[in-house]
Amino acid sequence: MQDGRLTSLRLTDSFLQRVATYDRSGPRLNAVLEVNPQAGEIAEALDRERASGRIRGPLHGIPVLLKDNVATADRLHTSAGSLALRESVAPRDAFLVTRLREAGAVILGKANMTEWANFMTTSMPAGYSSRGGQVKNPYDAALSPGGSSSGSAVAVAANLCTVAVGTETSGSILSPANQNSIVGIKPTLGLISRSGIIPIAASQDTAGPFGRTVADAAVLLGAMTGVDPTDRATRASRVHGRRDQTAALDPLGLEGARLGVPRAGFFQQLSDAEAPVIEAALQALRGLGAVLVDPADIRTAQEVADFRSAVMVYEFKRDLNRYLSGLDKDSPIRSLRDVIRYNEAHPREMLRYGQVHLLAAQATSGPRAEAYRYSRAEDLRLAKTEGVDPVLEGARLDALVFPGWSGAAIGAKAGYPSVIVPAGYTAAGAPVGLTFLGRAWSEPTLIRLAHAFERGTSHRRPPRASAEGAASNPGAPL
Repeated sequence: MQDGRLTSLRLTDSFLQRVATYDRSGPRLNAVLEVNPQAGEIAEALDRERASGRIRGPLHGIPVLLKDNVATADRLHTSAGSLALRESVAPRDAFLVTRLREAGAVILGKANMTEWANFMTTSMPAGYSSRGGQVKNPYDAALSPGGSSSGSAVAVAANLCTVAVGTETSGSILSPANQNSIVGIKPTLGLISRSGIIPIAASQDTAGPFGRTVADAAVLLGAMTGVDPTDRATRASRVHGRRDQTAALDPLGLEGARLGVPRAGFFQQLSDAEAPVIEAALQALRGLGAVLVDPADIRTAQEVADFRSAVMVYEFKRDLNRYLSGLDKDSPIRSLRDVIRYNEAHPREMLRYGQVHLLAAQATSGPRAEAYRYSRAEDLRLAKTEGVDPVLEGARLDALVFPGWSGAAIGAKAGYPSVIVPAGYTAAGAPVGLTFLGRAWSEPTLIRLAHAFERGTSHRRPPRASAEGAASNPGAPL
């Protein structure tokens, strides 16, 4: 674009064509719920701005997909994958969308997701929604696409967009990034505003970027960062947040880094096919100059896994009711109770897997309940003050490294950031990722470590189109 060899309109049209080829026909990845009918004219306007010498920011003219729980006040709908909200148009942009528009992004459309961010029921497959159907993994349809930001991750992996926005409460960025061999960043709670995002639980919710490279994800992360007057958690980002995360990109960034390997409770989860991939990744870290403290076990790991926290079920009712009550007054869905009633009135479409979590949340008495206060305190104790913190501090570690997305829950409960990067593939071709987890506001450190690993190993390879999906060029990279 800087050299005049590419325009935003050409890039946007190219991605729209790829969506039509790979998402709506052929392999039917089902990653994109709807495309923005204004994407072309937005791209043209941004091209005119560039020609006149105005560059809004690092995303000027770059097409971005948003998970379907991120609100946009345009001609796109925001439904969290539910048919109950299929006609819902948000009254205002989410704060992060405002930041993206200011940075020059083209909002390409909304990505499919696990319905209600996988907080509807217990048996729903990752990537399924009543509005969009089942998201498919582009590496192998038999593999899970991960959840709940499935469509965002698949779209990035299959080159249906440049970068995409997902959200995570506990694993919903790290899981699909792992499954689709891309980079995902789950930020510190408060780095990115939660305003305008259909929620699960305010104490753990955050948006985050997906990219095919750490550099791309870092650009998107910086563009979304900013202090939002309506989200108190973002106040700390005024001091700790960075609007430009690309300064951390250092191909030699692993030299001398101290990394802990928390084997107990995490490495045992690896399959026989995955274990050699992760062990090779650890060896690569050593070869790139890192000092591994192995093991660096988290004493509370098993307790975190065993403890049945009530935080999400209590916060979901409060936070979802707050979001839904802010919709236009003619919206038929204004509360969690309305969602449940809609589902009950349309059981064939809506209750294929039930609504256990919705019913449990509706039955709660509010966040003043003793069960909620106890769960929140235990989550912080087990994950943070007696969990990750003593290991990081005691061994003077820059980060912990986890196989795949196995460290997602402990990081989410602590409110700490993680970056996952492709680490290789099993013999059968299934993607495997490596997660770097650090202290609050340590995104620059984690980006530096992940970028150095990515540059030093170059593991990622694109998925390959099936002959059925790309008959004119079977087996070509997506």
